Amino acid sequence: MKRTFLAAIMVFIILGLAGCGGGGDSAPPTIVTDILSDPAFDGDIERDPLTGAFTITQVNTQSVFAGIDPVTGAEFRAFLDFPLTGVVPGNAVIVSAFLDIFIDDIQPLAGTIPIRIDLVSFQPPTLVVSDFDLNSQRALATITTQIFQSDFRQHVLVDVTSLMVEAQRLGLADFQVRILEDLGIVSPGLIEINDTTGPNRGVLAPLLQVTFF
Repeated sequence: MKRTFLAAIMVFIILGLAGCGGGGDSAPPTIVTDILSDPAFDGDIERDPLTGAFTITQVNTQSVFAGIDPVTGAEFRAFLDFPLTGVVPGNAVIVSAFLDIFIDDIQPLAGTIPIRIDLVSFQPPTLVVSDFDLNSQRALATITTQIFQSDFRQHVLVDVTSLMVEAQRLGLADFQVRILEDLGIVSPGLIEINDTTGPNRGVLAPLLQVTFF
């Protein structure tokens, strides 16, 4: 599957915008751009439930993890970095933004896993232990979603328009997100997000698609 679902959604959005012009005014031309995440800065941070020790994995990891391992209790928080400089102009108006991730694995393979996605800014983009902490690395904006059993080995499309709008407002050089299991009374669940650097990267790696004018 080569992200045809995402492309189809964007076509409908653009057609809708084109039909919104009133009177003799034409709708502003929109630009759709695809941005693959930067594998040099994608990674995850794991916290050991017994010792509290942290393990940072970054740079060409091939996959990143988010959630709580139902077997070991270890918690993972994933970080994805999408460069915006030279791709989305600083004065651009954001129409929409979608995050496309491919789920390699889900544990357990039952029920749903509530997921929280934070807009963050870890600069320089080298992960440090404090990026795991919600107080030390405060979210600039947040959305929530769910991963379902049916998402196993599938693309998951997440509307991150509100996060992208905030990133643009703040003038961020990179669109960076932290992905974790949504906090609260939840059952442990872990997802593995494909981040290959192999020949299928354009199909499977995290993708941010932004529409702007």
